[in-house]
Amino acid sequence: MTRLPAPDVTDRAFWTSERMGSALASAVENAASALGTPWPEARVAQFARFWRDGDRKDYEGNVIARQHRLTYATLAALHTGDERFLDEVIDGVILLCEQSTWCWAAHEHSWERNGYVVPDVTDPCLDLGAGEVAGQLAWVDHLLGPAVDERAPGVRARIRHEARQRVLRPFTDRRDWWWLGIEQPLMNWSPWIQSNVLAAALALEDDAARRHHIVELVDQGIAAYWDSLPADGGIDEGYHYWWQGAARAQEAQDLLDHARARHAPAGPVRAHGSADGPSGASSDGDGDGSRAASGAAEVRAETIRQIIAFPHRMFLGRDWYVGVADSPARPIWTWPWNLVHSWARRVGDDDAARHAASYRGRPEILWDERVTLSRAVLMLCDDDWNALSAGATPPLVGEVWLPETQVALARSRPGAVEGVAVFVKGGHNGENHNHNDVGEVMVALDGVPVVVDAGKPTYRAGTFGDERYEQWPIRSAWHNVPQVRGAEQCAGPEFAARSMTVAPPGTPDGSWTARLDLAGAYAVDGLVAWWREVTLDRATESVTVRDAWSFSEDARRGIPAAVEHAAATPSRAAPGGDRPTVLHWLLAGDVDLDATSGRATVRHAAGRPDPEVRSLRITWDPEAADAALDVREIDDDELSAVWGERLTRLSLIPRDQSHGGALAVGFALA
Repeated sequence: MTRLPAPDVTDRAFWTSERMGSALASAVENAASALGTPWPEARVAQFARFWRDGDRKDYEGNVIARQHRLTYATLAALHTGDERFLDEVIDGVILLCEQSTWCWAAHEHSWERNGYVVPDVTDPCLDLGAGEVAGQLAWVDHLLGPAVDERAPGVRARIRHEARQRVLRPFTDRRDWWWLGIEQPLMNWSPWIQSNVLAAALALEDDAARRHHIVELVDQGIAAYWDSLPADGGIDEGYHYWWQGAARAQEAQDLLDHARARHAPAGPVRAHGSADGPSGASSDGDGDGSRAASGAAEVRAETIRQIIAFPHRMFLGRDWYVGVADSPARPIWTWPWNLVHSWARRVGDDDAARHAASYRGRPEILWDERVTLSRAVLMLCDDDWNALSAGATPPLVGEVWLPETQVALARSRPGAVEGVAVFVKGGHNGENHNHNDVGEVMVALDGVPVVVDAGKPTYRAGTFGDERYEQWPIRSAWHNVPQVRGAEQCAGPEFAARSMTVAPPGTPDGSWTARLDLAGAYAVDGLVAWWREVTLDRATESVTVRDAWSFSEDARRGIPAAVEHAAATPSRAAPGGDRPTVLHWLLAGDVDLDATSGRATVRHAAGRPDPEVRSLRITWDPEAADAALDVREIDDDELSAVWGERLTRLSLIPRDQSHGGALAVGFALA
């Protein structure tokens, strides 16, 4: 059995088959068009931009472009056997080996330690970028190793040396990497990096004892990640980071299962995280230890089952998903849905399998701009996936309630993309990739978001530092939550929904209600409660959001000293003052406002003039609130890729700014 779960270049029948010819045609074409052209450069000036002007995409983009070109060349060499493609692979491999660092500039620690804007080659940083390069080189070595040995002896030795120095030894010799859960909660970095470390160890570590040691460490790390996730299967980072967290853990789990099947000489790897295997504790004997291990395995297996359901539960329709935190509402690249299909079948989730199967036959899944070699090869080798016929329809479940993550969704027509869907979020403002968005409400019409969350801006220096909550897509002022007496929500886990409940599921044509108190997300003197009740009426296909708030009788106007102090630190609170309470609604599309009548109409949702997508009408009592529109022109490439040129914020200002108030806002077909 091979070290990695795919046939290598010596299996000519597999790689030259008619099916491979069809599947790899575009890869071969792309690889051929690149022959003889300069490789993308990874220059110091690009790397240093992160500290000079905050840009990180220039350098990262060129390194990723190198990897992308290497992926195409590898697949072309596998299929054709053409020595031109093999030489291209060798050039790409050595270029990566000669980079001073595999770490992305935003994560490089040489600045903090030495004040350098260049990498410190004596102190490699093991981050997402380093893991990605090591993982890719591991797969290149596995797939083309015999051909590379014949064409360019010594290249594979160089790969092993660099992977050992930059990734494998830092992983074993330093066990204080923050992403291992040292002094902070685990998040998507942990399985993302460790899945690549595991691939590198299996393919490139020739010392059996060291290889087994790394496998054991990854096994423990993936188990810890599974155990860190809520039992409801929710991912607070959103759909996008499900693929770079939970899906990475599933990929690592598959490699661990492959390693077990190889019967490594140092002994079998324990099934820490297997969805249907035992827990890490020994269960060979009778007694309390065995029962505890069995119970832990059942809990973990159920958590994994719930996690696999997350993508289809967050699906709105067409190309759209619920976007929270730094997760875009329309995926900015596609994903390996064969992975979800495989795991869904393994755990018996027909809805998750059906949703994954709905992507079968879409060629961009394999040849997306961010395709990785491992994910492409594993999809090509997935017999069950490749045997599927195109045409499956997603389940479009009627109701979702994840009580630990505090997110809920309901649609007016379960099983159909047409109609209205509403999403409500509670949670807290210390979540992974957090936005200040406790109480967020989103509304989709015919599968397209209309009342929206802007999502992920382009990452720059400061995105994960003191400047984070100065960026408009992350501040609560640009989410669908109130601004209370001029104060925005504060960042931190202590700023949270005080409670959130969802009414018991009713009949398909009945109503659905979520209710929560947002007051805990604000540091506003005298704010007693801010109840938000969101109701979906399936009979009328309408959503009503009722807000009711109250202050103590002795509450002072404005922001107290405690909040003024917090406002000095942007990560704690946005600036406020003696200003009115405002309810904000962020809208995608062309908005017509009739403030006198208490009505706004949103057409061509999300900037897409699709005749199948109808218009949404928003209504309120014009005697109770004034209204205004703010148009936000979008100059961020990642946001404009989702929303187009602009988003519009509807501000409703209650006329009664006393110690309490209420306002109902309706959303229905125009």
